[in-house]
Amino acid sequence: MNLVLALVTLGLVVACQGGESTVNQPTAVDCTEVEHAAGTTCVPETYERLVTLDGVTFEYAIAAGLSPIATAVGGLMEHMSEQVAQVKNVGQTGVPNLEEVLALKPDLIVGLDDNQGAYAQATQIAPTLLFHFEHSGQWKDSFQRTSAALGQADAAQQTMADYDARMADFKAQMGARLDNLQVSVVRIYPDTINLYLRDSFVGTVLQDAGLARPTAQDIGADEAKALFDNPIQTSISRELLGQADGDVIFLWTGENTPEAMATAQQKLETLQQDPLWQKLKAVQAGRVYTVPSYWIGSGPIAANAILDDLFKYLVEPS
Repeated sequence: MNLVLALVTLGLVVACQGGESTVNQPTAVDCTEVEHAAGTTCVPETYERLVTLDGVTFEYAIAAGLSPIATAVGGLMEHMSEQVAQVKNVGQTGVPNLEEVLALKPDLIVGLDDNQGAYAQATQIAPTLLFHFEHSGQWKDSFQRTSAALGQADAAQQTMADYDARMADFKAQMGARLDNLQVSVVRIYPDTINLYLRDSFVGTVLQDAGLARPTAQDIGADEAKALFDNPIQTSISRELLGQADGDVIFLWTGENTPEAMATAQQKLETLQQDPLWQKLKAVQAGRVYTVPSYWIGSGPIAANAILDDLFKYLVEPS
């Protein structure tokens, strides 16, 4: 960290001496003041070298029509593997490598507020924005707020309009089947079985699709927070497996490490042999679908990927 500060200081000294600075400090006439979770930042009216500090803001930037040059990698980003492969990796969410960021000479840095530890130094490299993100079910507001701060409000609005149009198409193709279908969402962790609730990320996508949820999963964020100390999911015991049932079950085991993934997969295989699991109507009907990790995403690209799965598994081929 001392090296970062030394390099930044050197850049500022060179700038004061009339040389070319490695630090882009916009003037008041070419930037707009934006309030965010870490303070107020003057965002350049134009910028070409955007760096994101986590997977969420990377997805927001891509979905808003921007092309980041680098990102810190965080969470499960399989649905953006192609985009991630095309940019520089500058560390992990919460612990970005600021020396690598500095070397890229960004003109804007953006991230979520779990990057607070890097904020003071990041601001010495380029104008930096951090956004509050309480839980994944708030993804629409978060995406549009971040996009507006980046000068991409119109692009974000178009992205959501396209998403809404796809949802309308899904509902039209589903027709009356929407009236008689409850969708359960289950995640197998290495040590627990969890249900994803109404105001989780995937829960909001299912709401948009007009799909009903089982009673035990049809719980909003405020009530879930009070009941389970978690606004978007809750753990259940083997004895409560009935709460995981529905006409359809979407299921995944995504984890951040190979070891955790292997443990979760083993837990799933054990669960599938359990007589209580085998009694579930979705299991007996052969309507349990294993899905990728973007089902616990937090942005428009993941939401559209979920919608692809809804078309695949719920809409009959024409």
